[in-house]
Amino acid sequence: MQHRIVIGLSSLLILAASNAVADAETLITAQEAALPAAADTALATRGVTRGPKIELASPAAQGGTVKSPVDLKLKFQSFGGTAVDPDSVKVTYLKQPAVDLTPRLRKYIKPGGIEMPSAELPPGQHELRVSVKDSDGRTGTTPLKLVVGP
Repeated sequence: MQHRIVIGLSSLLILAASNAVADAETLITAQEAALPAAADTALATRGVTRGPKIELASPAAQGGTVKSPVDLKLKFQSFGGTAVDPDSVKVTYLKQPAVDLTPRLRKYIKPGGIEMPSAELPPGQHELRVSVKDSDGRTGTTPLKLVVGP
């Protein structure tokens, strides 16, 4: 009888461990990370705009080294009584060729930002470009750099 309980508990622990792994979702694959870097990642700026602002809330230190999986949280802020259009959000992995990450993030995009818990990223430096529009059609674009350690 005790033997069955031990087997049952070990099966339960294996199931719980596999569910924890299943909860993490891949944001960037190892094959995408191996692509060459984009030739030009600089953003063109044209004067002052009242377009939406995009802020990296988590991981806290942009450019600092983090460990995968990460809780990816971006906050959107609109101005002048406008609202952010969640359907306008576009997230691009700056590689050659560019990789559109938006479909992978779609279910995590809300008017106030993006919250993707347990985002899997391979080790290395990952440069992204996030753009969003507000209800007046003004665009906000922000580059992000995530450095993932081994």
